[in-house]
Amino acid sequence: MAKVKKSKNEVKEQPIEQVLWAAADKLRKNMDAAEYKHVVLGLIFLKYISDSFYDLYYKLKEGKGEYEGADPDDPYEYRAENVFYVPPQARWDYLQSRAKLPTIGKDIDEAMEAVEKDNPSLKGVLPKEYAKEKLDKQSLGGLIDLIGTIALGDSVSKSSDILGQVYEYFLGQFALAEGKKGGQFYTPRSVVQLLVEMLEPYEGRVFDPCCGSGGMFVQSEKFVEAHRDHYNGKSRGIDKLFERVISIYGQESNQTTWRLCKMNLAIRGIDSTNVLWNSEGSFLNDAHPDLKADFVIANPPFNDSDWSGELLRNDGRWKYGVPPVSNANYAWIQHFLYHLSPKGTAGFVMAKGSLSSKTNGEGEIRKNIIEAGLVDCIVNLPAKLFLNTQIPACLWFLSREKETNPNHPRRNTILFIDARNMGTLINRRTRQLTDDDIRKIADTYHSWKKDDGSYKDVPGFCKSATLDEVRELDYVLTPGRYVGLPEEEDDFDFEERVKKLTAELKEQMEESAKLDERIKENLLKVGIEL
Repeated sequence: MAKVKKSKNEVKEQPIEQVLWAAADKLRKNMDAAEYKHVVLGLIFLKYISDSFYDLYYKLKEGKGEYEGADPDDPYEYRAENVFYVPPQARWDYLQSRAKLPTIGKDIDEAMEAVEKDNPSLKGVLPKEYAKEKLDKQSLGGLIDLIGTIALGDSVSKSSDILGQVYEYFLGQFALAEGKKGGQFYTPRSVVQLLVEMLEPYEGRVFDPCCGSGGMFVQSEKFVEAHRDHYNGKSRGIDKLFERVISIYGQESNQTTWRLCKMNLAIRGIDSTNVLWNSEGSFLNDAHPDLKADFVIANPPFNDSDWSGELLRNDGRWKYGVPPVSNANYAWIQHFLYHLSPKGTAGFVMAKGSLSSKTNGEGEIRKNIIEAGLVDCIVNLPAKLFLNTQIPACLWFLSREKETNPNHPRRNTILFIDARNMGTLINRRTRQLTDDDIRKIADTYHSWKKDDGSYKDVPGFCKSATLDEVRELDYVLTPGRYVGLPEEEDDFDFEERVKKLTAELKEQMEESAKLDERIKENLLKVGIEL
């Protein structure tokens, strides 16, 4: 935590990632967030690997115990410990000593190239845009000094995941700053957390064929670490438990986003060998054609009309019907199903229209998927969760085990959860699910799956519907059609509700005033005074 002075007598504790962001954002000046993102995240990554390098370097130099006779300047010593070797010209202390020089941009570009040369797994990953003329070198030097104030890769910092928190927080803040474009590489943390908590990827192969900056994989690692007790107590004291129980596979068509993903995974020590990039994308050039995953977790583009569907009319993945050329939703759904193992489960985000659309054969595809017994659960999400779209969204959960096992206890039922009224606004445009929201939804799903009598329908929130009920509604999967209306609340507190709404209104008005001031400031810069 960092102390931030609010007044003469008041000091407020702020997380270090918030303090760093506020300072770094001031140094951005007139640079677009989309470009500045790579400048900042690249430096954070370089600081992390430099700290990690030195942490091992001094142990090798001391030469005690298992490191007796080791050569601290041998790159292979570091590879053996899964630590990136950092050549002298790329080490943080060297770069920080040159932070005030006009050549610092060139120095950093050369440092990135040197790191890639000595670490083949990073080839083509690191940004090399620091010598560009439009990047103010004084601000760049200030950014280096700022990042240099925090230890990111030493053993203590690693254990508390400081770097991971900073990187993840900055990804989210840049996504907010970029707005619609930011959502292309970043799925909101609360949505990712909900998907992972519901899927429970304890062990096996995890696949995301549109992986963005890797948030699904990072959250899966957090899940494994948070549930160490699940592994019969044998995981205590085991480093890198995630790599022992999970293998990750990913694909991304945007090379810039793929680079963010590779760095995001590298700073957490997650092997990204099978996270691949090609410009054609998952439909035209499936990077893992033979993969059968235990878990598919994804947030594909909504209603994508530019997916080259006209070239794939006879593709073998379309077992349940040929998806329309004008919309990739059911192409993605069948791509996920194609890659599921016989007992695999998929959880993914989809446009809400996919639950009811009947145009261009989508209704028939949905019917075939439902009749095959594949649909496990549908969750209706609240509005304003996503940065890049106002299209209403939902979560699908599909189970191959329900399809392959005729005696599955939930084979002929589907769980519907309506979470539209959940979440809390973090600003006028953006809502997020709270930890309590996530727990409530996930616990409901798990209770239903157990089929031990603990699950109960809750009017207005959840309903376990039979296949016959779904047929009666012509295979429409919109949760609101099943859960009904909530029961009257006897403890409704009118005054409390008014207070809450008033507070929200005040917050929105304050934010509106800030936006007005920023608009005035920007207009003054171009000579317009209001």
